[in-house]
Amino acid sequence: MTPLPVETLRSAALAVRTHAHAPYSKFQVGAAVLTSGGEIFAGCNVENASYGLTICAERVAVGAAVAAGHKQIVAVAVVSSGGHSPCGACRQVLSEFGPAMEVILIDADDPTKTRTTTLAALLPEQFSSGAL
Repeated sequence: MTPLPVETLRSAALAVRTHAHAPYSKFQVGAAVLTSGGEIFAGCNVENASYGLTICAERVAVGAAVAAGHKQIVAVAVVSSGGHSPCGACRQVLSEFGPAMEVILIDADDPTKTRTTTLAALLPEQFSSGAL
C-alpha cells in the first residue's frame, strides 16, 4: 500500500481553511480528502445566518470529490483550532464514501500537533444502506 501523502493533505487543509466563511462562530475549519485514485479535494466551512444551513468543511470536501466523479475516499485531514475531530454528521457522511478511512486531525494553532485515527474508531457503528 502506498503511504498516505500526509504533508500534502495537511497543506491543502491548512490553505483552504483561510477561505472559511465563519463570521458567526469565528471557528475556521479546513479539510482535504484523498480519493482512492490519489486525487485531493479540499473544502472549508461555510456558515449561514440561518445556522442550520451551515456546511462543515468535511462535507464541502466530500462534495467536491463527488462532483468530480470520485466516490471512494481513503483519508481525510481536518484542520481546526484545537485539532477537533469531525462532528457526528460529518462522520456519517464520510462513512458513506470510506468507512475504513484514516482521519488526520491537525491543530491550526500548532500544525505540528497532529493525531491520526480511523473513521471506524470515531464512528464504530455507522449507519449504512449498503448502496455503495
